[in-house]
Amino acid sequence: MAENTYDAIVIGSGISGGWAAKELTGKGLKTLMLERGRNYEHIKDYKYGTRQPWEFEHRGSTTKEQQKNYPVIHRGWAANEAVMDCWTNEQDSPYSEVKPFTWWRSYQLGGRSTLWGRQSYRWSDFDFEANAKEGWAIDWPIRYQDISPWYDYVEKFAGISGAKDGLAHLPDGHFLPPVSMNIVEKDVASRLKKHYNNQRHLINGRVANLTEAIPGRTRCQFRDRCWEGCPFGGYFSTQSSTLPAAMDTGNLTVRPWSIVTRILYDKDKKKATGVEILDAETNQTYQYHAKIIFLNASSLNSAWVLMNSATDVWKDGLGSSSGELGHNIMDHHYNLGASGSIEGYDDHFIYGRRPTGFYIPRFTNLYGDKREFTRGFGYQGGASRDSWSREIAELNVGGEFKDALAHPGSWNIGMTGFGEILPYHENKITLDPHRKDKWGLPILSMDAELKDNEKKMRTAITSEAAEMLEAAGVKNIRTWDSGHAMGHGIHEMGTARMGNDPKTSVLNQHNQVWDALNVFVTDGACMTSSACVNPSLTYMALTARACDFAFNELKKGNL
Repeated sequence: MAENTYDAIVIGSGISGGWAAKELTGKGLKTLMLERGRNYEHIKDYKYGTRQPWEFEHRGSTTKEQQKNYPVIHRGWAANEAVMDCWTNEQDSPYSEVKPFTWWRSYQLGGRSTLWGRQSYRWSDFDFEANAKEGWAIDWPIRYQDISPWYDYVEKFAGISGAKDGLAHLPDGHFLPPVSMNIVEKDVASRLKKHYNNQRHLINGRVANLTEAIPGRTRCQFRDRCWEGCPFGGYFSTQSSTLPAAMDTGNLTVRPWSIVTRILYDKDKKKATGVEILDAETNQTYQYHAKIIFLNASSLNSAWVLMNSATDVWKDGLGSSSGELGHNIMDHHYNLGASGSIEGYDDHFIYGRRPTGFYIPRFTNLYGDKREFTRGFGYQGGASRDSWSREIAELNVGGEFKDALAHPGSWNIGMTGFGEILPYHENKITLDPHRKDKWGLPILSMDAELKDNEKKMRTAITSEAAEMLEAAGVKNIRTWDSGHAMGHGIHEMGTARMGNDPKTSVLNQHNQVWDALNVFVTDGACMTSSACVNPSLTYMALTARACDFAFNELKKGNL
C-alpha cells in the first residue's frame, strides 16, 4: 500500500467516528482516523478521574483567566475545573453569532464521548414518520425497521442499562439491568400511572453505563464522576470501547492534531479521492488518500468540511447542489422544568450515587392527545434528600449547625424538560467572510433560533411538569425557565440531512453524499428531524449500518 494511502479515512473520533473506525477496521480495512485536537488516552490522561474532590486546586471552580478565555463554556453548567482542559480553546477557534448560539466543542481524541450525559434511547416510527405525516421539511428515507437491528447491534457492544417498558413510542432494546429508582421515584411513578390512566410513564433512565461487566470493561462504580474520565471503563466512550476494539485489529492508524481542511474530489470520476489536512502543531499541509471517507467531525464541523470541499465544482461546497447544506439546524431545547418537596419517607435513605435518574417519555400529540404545537418533549429528573450543603435558616455556624447537618434533609423531586426543535430551513450556518481562526481558516457563523412552535411547547413543559408533581402529592412546587439559546442542548443536528431526493437533501438513505457516493456522513449532520430524546444511540446505529453498506459496496466494486 502506498504511503499516505488507506482503504478508509474517518474524520473525527467522537461517538460516531469511533464507531466508524471500529466497524471498518473490523472488516479488514486499513483505516486512518484523523482528529483535529490532542491525543487523549484512556486512564493515563484522566488527570482528575482518580483525585478526591478536596485534591482539586480550586475545589471544582474555574479561574478568572478561564472565565475570560472560555466565555461560551461559562454560559452554562459545563464550566468545571475537572474538564476545562477538555473544552476547545475558544480564542484559537472562534465562531460568529448572528443569533445567540452556545457551541460546546471538545477537540481531542474521543471528542465529547467522554463528556456526554449517556442517556440512550431508540427512536420509533412516530419519529421517523413525523415529517411526512405533518408536512414538515422532507421525509426520512428510512424507518424503524431499517435501523432496529442496528440498535440491537450497538446496544450489545456499548452496554445500555434500562428496563423493558413496552412503549410503542419508545421501543425497548437490548438492555443490561436498569439502574434502580429510589422509593420516592417508584411511588411517584405508580401515582402518575394511576392518575393518568396509564397514559404517562415515569421509567428508569436508560443510560450507557454498565450495571454488569462485559468483555473488556468493568461495571459502573456509581461514582457519578463520568465526565472526569472513568478509569474503570464503566460507561461507553471512544476511549473505553470502540477505539480499543479498532486498535486490536491492527488496521487502525490514529493521527491527532490533524485539521481536515477539505475532501479531495475528482470531478471526472465524481468521487472523493482523499483529504487534505493542516497539522495543527506545525502548520504543514498533507494529503491522504482512500477509497471511502466517513465524515464524523460533529454536525457543524462536518458541514464546514463539506463547505470547504470541491468549491471549484460547487460554489457552496461538496453536497451543496440541493441548497440544503448548512441548513435545518436542530437541537433540543431545555433549561426549564419544575421541582418540589415530598412529605414522608423520613425512614428511607440514599446510599451512594447513580449515573442516571428517571425519564418521563413524550406524551403530547400521541394517541389522540392534541396540542397547539406539534411534536413533544420528555423529562429527565430524580428524587433525593437534601445534602449537607443545604441552607438552614438562621443556622450557619457553630455546634447547632453541625448537629442539624448530622441528620438527613427532606425529600425533594425535580424534572427538566427536553423538547424537539423542528427542522427550519432558515436555521443555518454559513462561512463567515470576515473572520478566520488561529490557522487562517474560515470560521462558522451561526444563524438559528427557537420559533413559535418551540415557545408554545416551553409553556406546556413547565405547566405539565407542575401538574404531574401535584398529582403525585408533591408540595411547594416551583417552575423555572432560564431560556434557551440554540446549541445549549449539545445535541446539534441537521446541516447535511438524509432524504430520498438529491434535489432536497445532502445524503441518501445510506448516508452517502449524493454528489460523491464514497463519502458517508453519519454524525448528527445527517439528521432529518430531531425527536426529543438524546440522539447519540441513533448516531451509533446509523454509523454501523452505513459501514456495513460501504464495505459491501466496496466488495462489489461500486465505490
